[in-house]
Amino acid sequence: MKYYITTPIYYPSGKWHIGHCYTTIICDAIARFHRMKGEDVFFTTGTDEHGQKVEKEAAKRGVTPLAFITPLVDEIKEMWSLLDVSYDRFIRTTDPAHAECVQKIYQKLYDSGDIYKSEYEGYYCVPCESMWTEAQLVNGKCPDCGRAVERRKEESYFFRLSKYAPKILKHYGDNPEFLQPKSRVNEMVNNFLKEGLQDLSVSRTNVKWGVPLPFDERHTAYVWVDALINYLSVLGYLSADDSLFKKYWSANLHLMGKEIVRFHAIIWPAILMALGLPLPERNYGHGWLLIGGEKLSKSKETGSEELTDPYELVKRYGADAVRYFLLREIPFGSDGEYTNERFLLRVNADLANDFGNLVSRTEAMILQNFGCVPQRGKEEAVDKELIALANGTFAKVESAMEKLNAPDALSAIFALVSRANKYIDETTPWALAKDPAKKDRLGAVLYNLAEVVRMTAILLKPFLTKAPALVLKSLSQDENAGFEALQFGGLKGGEKVEKLEPLFPRIDVKKEMQAVAEFVRANRKKSEPKKTEKKQETMKKELITIDEFDKVEIRVGEVVACEKVAKSEKLLHETVRIGGEVRSVVSGIGKFYTPEEMVGKKVVVVTNLKPAKLCGVLSEGMILCAEDGEGNLSLVSPEKLMESGGSVR
Repeated sequence: MKYYITTPIYYPSGKWHIGHCYTTIICDAIARFHRMKGEDVFFTTGTDEHGQKVEKEAAKRGVTPLAFITPLVDEIKEMWSLLDVSYDRFIRTTDPAHAECVQKIYQKLYDSGDIYKSEYEGYYCVPCESMWTEAQLVNGKCPDCGRAVERRKEESYFFRLSKYAPKILKHYGDNPEFLQPKSRVNEMVNNFLKEGLQDLSVSRTNVKWGVPLPFDERHTAYVWVDALINYLSVLGYLSADDSLFKKYWSANLHLMGKEIVRFHAIIWPAILMALGLPLPERNYGHGWLLIGGEKLSKSKETGSEELTDPYELVKRYGADAVRYFLLREIPFGSDGEYTNERFLLRVNADLANDFGNLVSRTEAMILQNFGCVPQRGKEEAVDKELIALANGTFAKVESAMEKLNAPDALSAIFALVSRANKYIDETTPWALAKDPAKKDRLGAVLYNLAEVVRMTAILLKPFLTKAPALVLKSLSQDENAGFEALQFGGLKGGEKVEKLEPLFPRIDVKKEMQAVAEFVRANRKKSEPKKTEKKQETMKKELITIDEFDKVEIRVGEVVACEKVAKSEKLLHETVRIGGEVRSVVSGIGKFYTPEEMVGKKVVVVTNLKPAKLCGVLSEGMILCAEDGEGNLSLVSPEKLMESGGSVR
């Protein structure tokens, strides 16, 4: 049986945190699980390297986009290696074979009439590379990331997304497993599909760093469509060798964060329908890692002292600990809270106290009393209970993993670990060892414990990549053993046992949290730019044309009234006369000017900004100020006396 599983391909920003690892580690655990079942698994990941973000960042550094992006791609590969991610193929959207596939797909859609030329007008979020209508914006900003958007109007090619809305809705109804969890279905239907879809702009003329369209090289492919096509191009779709495509498509699972479900559950199915290809069996949009209720990336921006760097976490605690926390602690499908304390407590409780302690106690008692694995002995009721649980655990793990629920799978495994530790307390092998007449009983107890340790190590192999192999090796077992070896009784007795160093040394949580906080603060201080550097950075802006500047309307105004905005220390509400009209303007200058000082001042105002409400007060323009390197503001005013309403050029 084949199993094709994908993660989204990542934009290699170089600013990694543990949240970036979540999707890929889940996919890796799923891939390893199916491989251990004997299935033919193809697991892919990669990097999304085109688009305006890359183009802008490269230009800032004075290098080509490819030169800018390649070291970052190497970093992400290093991170996956560090975390033992076992992908079968890594794809870059800059690979020539991928670009060729993108062009062939665009050509097919153009030839079939599903792509046509028109004009795009709307709002664009550069960081998300996403387009929005005005109705979809939240407080005038991107609904996904909360950043400012750009209004754009340009020639574009469009994909007839609207044509496929009824078919997508029908597919949801006919295939309830297609999009999970159920909350994602409700979101897609209520927010997008119910009211119908608008056709999608799928090309850009103002972005050169992308795949040129085969029928119009002035245009490059929209970066999100370019990225989605990786799921086909990585299999050789439309290439001379499409054997992987024939073998593995359609995908069994696309796994992604909830913020990009729209692309995978609406745009991607529509493209596949237009190409006449079968849709993936399942799309799953999982939740986020949060710190204090904030998405991990935002919490970093607000000065959190939690250690989230995956490189440093692996260095301090090991890859198994990082993988285990992500797979065990976060409720699958929902958001989960991350803190250093939760991480350390989970590692201590499960890996050090429960699993590590079980292994060390069992092997120490075997070495002390027998020197090798004892023979299987006569079973009592307490033994049979443990054996039944050991033999039944795989079914629970398999059931959970079929639902993609790694936390429940690990919970079942650690229920066996917990029961084995309790079994030690019930059978008291240390007491049995004192009575020579109970040597056989001691041997039976330790054999049962050794078997549980062996079976637990095999069960943990999809999730942990280092400790299980060490445990199996210490019992003279095949480190590559699969699930077929899970029947109780696999140890024959007489196997050599090697003493292991502690797999997961217990951590002094209070002491370690102090050390981590100091480390985070020290690194943040190192990365803070000097004030002079900050001043220089703020002056670096993208060059614009005279035509673009001409769109900004700037006039002289006179402040005729001013008051503080309630519940704000820095906002002032000015009434400004600009020629023959009076406008309401809100400015963040309350720390530098009193309302009394503002009245009568001549100010320079941007007058063609879209009106917005700040703290509930309407603002119909922007008063311009100069800012020094310390963040102090000073009003910009005409050098000579000018009448209000005069233009600023």
